Amino acid sequence: MKLVTYNIQYGIGLDGRYDVGRIADTVRDADVIALQEVTRNNPRNGGRDMVAEIGEALPDYFAVYGSNFEANIGSRVEDGRAITTTFQLGNMMLSKTPIHLSRNLLLPRSRSFEMMNFQRGALEALIETPLGFIRFYSIHLDHRSPVERASQIQFLRQRLLNYALEGGALSGVAEIGLPELPHPEAFVGMGDFNMLAGSPEYVELAGRPDHEFGMPLTADFAVDAAVRLDVADLATWVDPKRPEDASRHKRIDYVFTSASLARSLKRLWVDRQAVGSDHLPVWAELG
Repeated sequence: MKLVTYNIQYGIGLDGRYDVGRIADTVRDADVIALQEVTRNNPRNGGRDMVAEIGEALPDYFAVYGSNFEANIGSRVEDGRAITTTFQLGNMMLSKTPIHLSRNLLLPRSRSFEMMNFQRGALEALIETPLGFIRFYSIHLDHRSPVERASQIQFLRQRLLNYALEGGALSGVAEIGLPELPHPEAFVGMGDFNMLAGSPEYVELAGRPDHEFGMPLTADFAVDAAVRLDVADLATWVDPKRPEDASRHKRIDYVFTSASLARSLKRLWVDRQAVGSDHLPVWAELG
């Protein structure tokens, strides 16, 4: 089973061009796809409906989209009808098999004054896989503040670890004649975390290595697939102003799994040829 996470930066690549087609071509071999910075009516890309365009470009995938906010941008009345037009930004999950249940988790945020700060989210999707039912998350954390990222990680970690207790998006559906869905412990959290490995917010999610035993598997921490597989040199973000400057490349996109899935991790790699965004796609293979 192949997974990929990709922050697609509104569809705008390192060359400054908008091109959803090349993004779709980059990810179409995956079984599960997590996308971030998917927008509708965004002034930065000419107001494109990326949800519709991605769906058209990948018609053989089931998909869910979670907008983290809606901001009025030209809503009006025409011929007696109210036409709502909102700028939306959020995450998307796509799967080769049906998505049984999803919800959009809105992450904690604080008001900013000198840099734009918007509502962030983690889109959850319950999918049946060859490894059983797994919860997948497309995640996008704050880009300005490690303090805010830590708050978001703390909230997210509780959702990841307490799913069986909280019941996810829906439970007790026997009341309306539907079969009860499973509440799996297994999860994969993928996305743009905007943090560096070893930072305080990273440690909050994945723990800190022991001086003697390294990173033992425990149920209360997520597993960084790159660390588990001992994969180095994994820059996932390229400075669009200085793309050739390797000193400006960073690893801020991750694939995390529950400890129960760690032994299923087979490979992790970055697609260094992709140019459809200032981020690079991060791939993982489970089996």
